[in-house]
Amino acid sequence: TMRLAGEGAFYQEFLRLKAKLEEEGLFDPERKRPIPSMPKIIGIVTSPTGAALQDMLNTIRRRFPIASVVLAPSTVQGTEAPLGIVKALQRITQEINPDVILLGRGGGSIEDLWAFNDEAVVRAVAASPVPIISGVGHETDFTLTDFAADFRAPTPTAAAEIATPDGVELLVSIEELKSK
Repeated sequence: TMRLAGEGAFYQEFLRLKAKLEEEGLFDPERKRPIPSMPKIIGIVTSPTGAALQDMLNTIRRRFPIASVVLAPSTVQGTEAPLGIVKALQRITQEINPDVILLGRGGGSIEDLWAFNDEAVVRAVAASPVPIISGVGHETDFTLTDFAADFRAPTPTAAAEIATPDGVELLVSIEELKSK
């Protein structure tokens, strides 16, 4: 067999599925919803044991500690991950109905992040009734989930920053309004 140098089977599948879903309109900018400016409830779908969860929680606590956070745990790597992510998204939207959902995990190889290129996961993100911020991987990592989400953050920490206002800035604004 022969294949192009530098283009493995994963990457070729990524391009094939991306073209298919793009043609269906799942990535259209017009279908993207705004991220709420002051969410009361923030849902998180990620591994309960990963560093990404701690990074997101620390960022939310620092920036906007009055928000409630609900975790819908899921594996985020391996063959079980796609179904786990889909079920976690369904659970959190049906049982909690948060104002925004952060879908994240830390970086890794294309194989490590592959669950976020799974067609069922991408379709679940696109069909979510709640706006989703995708924070999968690091700055240079892109997954199909990023294209389907309402907003793509370069990291899980950045996803938490995008989801929350800066509490210190809010307090300064309140003080300025009180003094007028």
